Amino acid sequence: MPNPNSPALIFDLDGTLVDTAPDLLGALNAVLDRAGRRRVDIKDLRHLVGHGARAMLGKAMKMTGEPADTDRLPRLVDDFIAHYREHLADESLPFPGVEETLAALRAQGARLAVLTNKPQELTELLLPALKLDSYFGAVCGAGRLSSVKPDARVFHHVVDELGGLGAGAVMIGDSATDVATARAANAPVILVSYGYTPQPAHLLGGDAVTDNFRDIPALALKLLG
Repeated sequence: MPNPNSPALIFDLDGTLVDTAPDLLGALNAVLDRAGRRRVDIKDLRHLVGHGARAMLGKAMKMTGEPADTDRLPRLVDDFIAHYREHLADESLPFPGVEETLAALRAQGARLAVLTNKPQELTELLLPALKLDSYFGAVCGAGRLSSVKPDARVFHHVVDELGGLGAGAVMIGDSATDVATARAANAPVILVSYGYTPQPAHLLGGDAVTDNFRDIPALALKLLG
């Protein structure tokens, strides 16, 4: 059982918990193929993810030719989500150390949540497909609330769902959006260096940066004093 006095650890999803890049790239290129555009590669994805499907498609269209018309973009997003829904766990896997660390944290009574800008529907499909859903007491994706990261309200809402601050709350992510979320919520932030951000993680202003997910419990305790 989660300990109400334990820290609340709030995790980003894509690029932090799960390497979703192969399946995101597959869905994105399927849409670009149908639009008559060139494909993008894995290194391009670092510049595209992190702000939701609409922003990703908008950037990808601009990267590969003329920007998408405002009227066309919603259809492209629908095509992307339809393809991704059917293939979201074909090649995606938790990053090394994620499963064992989450299991250890839960066994210790830690309070864990996912806070992502991936659509809520897709988040709720991906986590059980990878057998990660049982670790989290709250899951919040885009569309569940009226705001998304980096709005502090979504962070506070998730912390409240876990039972409140308790011993404090920490954001764990891989991007500038995660740093901005933590700063807006007046919370510390741990960054993983292996994520999808176009800038190196150590340049994003996090309170701690690690190459190894297994370091996160000790870093969180250190940051919360």
